[in-house]
Amino acid sequence: MPTLLIASNNAHKHQELREIFGVLAPALRLVTPREIGLSLDPDESADSYLGNALLKARAFAAAAHGKGLWVIADDSGLEVDALGGRPGLLSARYHRQAPDGDGCAALLTELRGVPMPGRTARFRAVIVLIDPSGAEQAFTGLCEGRIGHGRRGLGGFGFDPVFLVGTGPRMMAELPPAEKNRISHRGLAAAQAVAAMDD
Repeated sequence: MPTLLIASNNAHKHQELREIFGVLAPALRLVTPREIGLSLDPDESADSYLGNALLKARAFAAAAHGKGLWVIADDSGLEVDALGGRPGLLSARYHRQAPDGDGCAALLTELRGVPMPGRTARFRAVIVLIDPSGAEQAFTGLCEGRIGHGRRGLGGFGFDPVFLVGTGPRMMAELPPAEKNRISHRGLAAAQAVAAMDD
């Protein structure tokens, strides 16, 4: 199996992708930029998930050129229907700019008074895969659900503690990692990437 460079400096994302690929392709070796001596922080300035994922994947692929690596990058966000699809592409910024950096609390405040039928939302992830020759492929994963009226669970990160999965009673943060990674937006997109690598 090839070696796959995770085009991100986010430790949470490193851990989640290692867990996901550990199930989908256990023989695949994943490396982080730091592990191979890369230090860059591409500007995520595109106006779409695909655009941001491409910016990151291409920057790291160029920096790792000649090393024979595959490169994977993703961009993702939470889209809340009652907020017109926000925070969406700006989900990470939403967290950073929230009081005390608590994006979950800020989201619950924005949705105060909205009944459950109106709290539909989804996580969306776009993964870009670049092979050692420079060929690019993109894959999208969606996880539908709702925003709860409070937070529960200690797993995951970001908006996981307030995201009710599907029509069920559990928050994303309450799911065991293996279950989350099987149904999550990132897990679904990663499964497509693994299938493409096997082609």
